[in-house]
Amino acid sequence: MEPDDKKTGSCVSADAAGLVEAARVLTAGGVAVIPTDTVYGLAARPDFPAAVQRLYTIKGRAAQKPIALLAADADAAARFVGAAAADVGRRHWPGALTVVAQGEGVRVPDHAWTCRLIAACGGALRVTSANLSGQRAATDAPQALADVGLSADLVVDDGVSSGGVPSTVARIAPDGSVEILRPGPVTFDD
Repeated sequence: MEPDDKKTGSCVSADAAGLVEAARVLTAGGVAVIPTDTVYGLAARPDFPAAVQRLYTIKGRAAQKPIALLAADADAAARFVGAAAADVGRRHWPGALTVVAQGEGVRVPDHAWTCRLIAACGGALRVTSANLSGQRAATDAPQALADVGLSADLVVDDGVSSGGVPSTVARIAPDGSVEILRPGPVTFDD
């Protein structure tokens, strides 16, 4: 986005008008705080490297730590992690499971508005929790705004996140075995 186009820290609701505005900001190469089913996220389109870099800068995230993708649906997710890993994900999607395979992490959120936004932005967004690295993840827009929102181009408010905790992150090996990288709401009990 051009500097004079930025509406840093501006807020919209998670409604039809907010969807149009969030899609406009993201497709112009901006960064937005968005609601998800787990916690609020800081999002950018993956095809805008400068916007993805801003995610790292805003969050204070170490460059070697990858930022996962949120996909609009399981088919979009499979493009990034392959069919076998996506099949494991499908058992829990939409929902709070990030599947890691082929060097990529992806999940499909259980949040209809966010999935519509992701679809409007090409099917996937790079998203990290909307908080400074090492701090507690934001579960509502005011907290996200206070933590990182003033550095984002837009904050979307949808009240308190229903999940309240970050997703489970699981690496899926080619043989289908699962390694939990970060515990969360989804478990793989035998």
